[in-house]
Amino acid sequence: MSRRLRGAALLLAAVLMAAGCSSAPPAAQEPTWQEAAAAPAAESAESDKAGADKAGVDGADPDKSVTVPETLKFSGTTLDGKKFNAATFAGKPTILWFWAPWCATCASEAWTVADLAETYQDRLGILGIAGMGNNKDMHEFVADMEVGAVPHLDDQAGKIWKKFKITQQSLYVVLDRTGKVVTTGYLDDRQLTEQVKSLVAA
Repeated sequence: MSRRLRGAALLLAAVLMAAGCSSAPPAAQEPTWQEAAAAPAAESAESDKAGADKAGVDGADPDKSVTVPETLKFSGTTLDGKKFNAATFAGKPTILWFWAPWCATCASEAWTVADLAETYQDRLGILGIAGMGNNKDMHEFVADMEVGAVPHLDDQAGKIWKKFKITQQSLYVVLDRTGKVVTTGYLDDRQLTEQVKSLVAA
């Protein structure tokens, strides 16, 4: 999608924001993560630990010289069904972006997320954690909003959302390079950019 089309999409997203983004998804969507979590799909603590010891995406090993903080001791599955280990971000500031594919506010944030990923590349970890929707819609959101350079996890069951006590979409969890949570909540584009600049420079 061209910059002009993306600008149009963001303008549309801003208009849609008037309707609010924290409301429930359309009835045709998949169940929310609270409902899905009631199904017997949760992984055991042993499998979590085993996953934390495995490689990131496509065999990229976490840096074993860096201590992995508790906040990054989780793994998940990308939208394409590959395993991803968050421990690969250990030692660098990290943004966890919790979004839903039908969320207008999330769409308005995508451009900034993509720009930060391009600007800071290997100095900053960015991970999208999608929920409250189905995999097809998640793929379409990533393609339409041009955030494919950022890894995204399909968290329909809400496992990672619950780990960070996230109850609605369009929120960030920002970690410093030690893994300490600096911010949990909504940040506008300016606030997020300024916080990233500060953390990368620290």
